[in-house]
Parts: sequence; C-alpha cells; structure tokens
Amino acid sequence: MPENVVEGLGGDPVIQFSVFLENKVGRLSEFTRLLSKNSIHIMAMTVLDTTDSSIVRIIVDDPDQASSVLYLQGYSFTETVVLVVQLNSVEEVPGMLSTILAAEINIHYLYPFISRPSDKSALVIHLEDLDMAADVLRHSQFNVLCQSDISR
Repeated sequence: MPENVVEGLGGDPVIQFSVFLENKVGRLSEFTRLLSKNSIHIMAMTVLDTTDSSIVRIIVDDPDQASSVLYLQGYSFTETVVLVVQLNSVEEVPGMLSTILAAEINIHYLYPFISRPSDKSALVIHLEDLDMAADVLRHSQFNVLCQSDISR
C-alpha cells in the first residue's frame, strides 16, 4: 500500500500504478497483454514518454493482483493514492475544477477513465492535498469514488 494513504476518503483509496517501460515499439502492447492475461482490467490510463522510457499511469480493477503480477514480472513501478471524481456530464468539469481552485489546491495532473462499471464518466486527479480536495468536492455535491466503486 502506498505511504500516502488518505484517511478522509470514506472508503478504500484508489491506487494508481506508475509503471516504467522502455520506450520501444510493442512494449506497451506487451504490458497490457500481460495484465489482460492475468484478468486485470485497465480502467484508466495515460502515457508520458521521453526518449528512453515511458511512464504508464494506470488505474485497474484489482490493484492487489496488479501489484503482485508487476512485482513477479520484474517491472519497476510505484503506487500512489489518487482521487477519482465521477461526473454526470461534461458540463460538470468547469465547476469541479473551480471547486478545487477555490480551495487553493494545486492539481498535478488528471486523466479520464476508459471505462467504468456504472457507465458514468470519471476523472483521475492527483493533487497536493487529497483529503482537503475530497472534502471540498463532496461538500459541493461531487461524487468521490473509492476502489470498490470502480472494481468490476
């Protein structure tokens, strides 16, 4: 479990994996096939690349299994707690971001979900103060999800 576990999220925190891959043709495909072969479903993903390597950030439906598979296969990775905010429509994005801005919380990055069991949109958000962000978002009627909400 990551060291920055958030206390006030109201459930099991969502774990993001940052996996370091060699930046070469086929490596991402090989990585995603490994997860699929082990019945691990990628729910959200973003890729940051450099000349030599890539950082693949993923949210999966079974973080315990993913951690075991990645470790046993020798992947270099870290685990981080992130917020996942459910959105009912695209029109909610500016309001959600304004809520975070009003609380003066810096967003480091965000990316969308590929799929969710409830078929509603969601954003993965990594920011400075996860507890405060979760509190202000809930106070403004945004649904902050836990790992059990996104697992299949």
